[in-house]
Amino acid sequence: MSDHRKFLVRASEIASLPEFGFSHPLNPQSEIHMRSLGDLAGLQRLGLHVARVPPGKESFAYHFHHVQEEFVYVLSGRGVADIGDESFEVGPGDVMVFPAPSPGHHLRNPYDTELVYLMGGQRTAFEVGEFPRLGRKAVWDTSGGWIVATDATVPFAPR
Repeated sequence: MSDHRKFLVRASEIASLPEFGFSHPLNPQSEIHMRSLGDLAGLQRLGLHVARVPPGKESFAYHFHHVQEEFVYVLSGRGVADIGDESFEVGPGDVMVFPAPSPGHHLRNPYDTELVYLMGGQRTAFEVGEFPRLGRKAVWDTSGGWIVATDATVPFAPR
């Protein structure tokens, strides 16, 4: 076979992948540790990660996406998903899907065991996300990403 991309990733390979940590700059309770399955397999248009949130920590910050769709599938542990104005306890086998534009969402782990899940989403050349409870927006393009205060933005064109 001349194609060297991975079409099968074994559990032992996943376990040996380097884990990278992330804390969202807008949430001091954010602590998430991820392994990138998508990068290992050569995915370019889809991000795919195994993620874990330690007890008492949160994933990112309450947010929503304008362009990119995403999903979260809980593998182990329990968490609390804030979706829109509601909160739901989630556990193994539960899936959350967020078509774009998505409702606001966030995942917290107030319990005493790790929350582990599979998460994935589109990788687009451009994205706008919002943190409506914090009055911030995030804008990404191929050169990087920026968080801006919503009230500091200047209208560019009439809608």
